[in-house]
This record gives sequence, C-alpha cells and structure tokens, in this order.
Amino acid sequence: MTAADWPAWITHLPHFLDALLTGAVITVIVTVGGFVGSVVLGILFGAFSTSQSLLLRTVAHIYVEIFRGLPLLTVLFIIFFGLATIGIRLDPISAAITGFSINGGAYLSEVFRAGIQSIHKGQSEAALSIGMTRMIAFRYIILPQSIRVVLPPLANFAIGLLKDTSLASAVAAPEMMFNAGRLVSETFFATEIYLLVAALYLCMSLPLSLATRLLERRMARAHAQ
Repeated sequence: MTAADWPAWITHLPHFLDALLTGAVITVIVTVGGFVGSVVLGILFGAFSTSQSLLLRTVAHIYVEIFRGLPLLTVLFIIFFGLATIGIRLDPISAAITGFSINGGAYLSEVFRAGIQSIHKGQSEAALSIGMTRMIAFRYIILPQSIRVVLPPLANFAIGLLKDTSLASAVAAPEMMFNAGRLVSETFFATEIYLLVAALYLCMSLPLSLATRLLERRMARAHAQ
C-alpha cells in the first residue's frame, strides 16, 4: 500500500495533532485554573455555610442556590459577553476560568460543608478551650481533616471539570473543541477529527479516573484501620 492509497485525512494528521495538542494545553490550563478557583470558593462558602453568623450562612445559601440553578454555559456567556457591555472585558481563557470557578465553587461549597460538618464539634470546642480563635481552629484543626474527607469527591469533580471545559469553546477559548471546530470547517473531516478529540480526552481523563479509584481505595483502607 503506497502513500497515495492512504485515506485522505491521514495526510492531514500532523496538522490535526498539532492544532489539537495545542488546544489540549489550553484545556489543561482552564481545568487547573477552574479547579483551583472552585476549591478556593468551595472552602470559603463551605465555611460560611457552617458559620454561626446568620449573615454569612445567608450569603452562602444565596450563592449556592443561584449558581447551582444556572447552566454553566449561561454563566460563561454572562461573564464573557455580559460584563463586556459594562466595560469589563476578559479574554476568553480568563472568562472560562472565572466561569468554571464560580459555577464549580457552588457545588464544592456543599461538598466542603458536608466535610466540615463530619468533624466532631468536640474538636472545635477543645481548640477554643485552649485559647484558639475560631479562625485558627478552623485553619489548623477542622479544615485539614475535612479535606481528607472530601478528597474522593474532589477528584471526581476534577474529572467532570476536564470534560466540561469543552464548553469554553462557546466563548472562543482556544481549547481542544474550539480548535477541532476550526479544523472541521477547514477540512470537513468531522468524524476523524472528533474521534481524535475523543481519544485525547480519554488520554487525559483515564489517568485521573485511575488516580481517583486508587485514592478511594487508600482512603477506605485508612478508615478501616
């Protein structure tokens, strides 16, 4: 079989891979940025929701209900297009990271709330009894233990976030799906290009899935001891 007998799309494969791997780098950047932002907001509003302050609990409740009730794509459009109408212009990658962080934080705040509430309140009381402030007790006693509790759901969230980054193409973030759409419009090899995209997503998500299962098994063994 000579090169002339190969399928036409094979000759374009180096170009496809170059564009898709470049997009994969942006996908990873958006995933990491969105994950870090989601964790920070999740911890903050998770702490608010378990606070003794009615005001902080109310703020956390409003935040969670609003952003869990809005589709992620709507949040991205509001941040990228809506803020531009009032003079706040974010580049596509920053807008995507911001949108994923705000949306993800609403979900993770409930995860962290459950993790915080799983720690026996006697530990907080003991910390306060030896002179710690509530903030210091939370920082050094409650939070480290709650993070260990929520590690498996955090890992699962990261996998979901990796796949959801495909929505960033709607605000022109040059990640994999955006580049794939551009390649399809140039070459019309839609099936071949999107199969390559699927393979690249699997190459990124399967190691995360494996790491998640290993983490869950390790946590289960540690709990059983």
